[in-house]
Amino acid sequence: MATTTANTPFPTSSASPATPAPAAAAINDTASKAGDAVDKGAAVGHDVLNRVVQGAHSAIDRVAETAAPAVQRLQDGVQAAGESLSQRASDARELGDEWAESLRSTVREHPLAAVATALAVGVLVARLAR
Repeated sequence: MATTTANTPFPTSSASPATPAPAAAAINDTASKAGDAVDKGAAVGHDVLNRVVQGAHSAIDRVAETAAPAVQRLQDGVQAAGESLSQRASDARELGDEWAESLRSTVREHPLAAVATALAVGVLVARLAR
């Protein structure tokens, strides 16, 4: 008949409850050694992880140092292009205003010619649309 001891959940046939079976002692020793190996492995794994993290940080720092001047040049180029673009837009607005004022003065000086021109352009657009 097999009995269960307090130290181990496995049934044993010859061991008394006060003394663990030799197999149970061997299992406990093996588990203790395995635990020590896991602790040593965890320490080694922790060291390796720290080295990997430090390597990643240094790689990111190198990339950031290399990319910073390129990003700055790109920002300067975009800013210069934006200034150039806004200058061109301002020039175009001024030119449009000049043309509009010139057209207004021409219409005021020659109102019948302006109406006749508008009528001719309307007829031309209507024929092209057909």
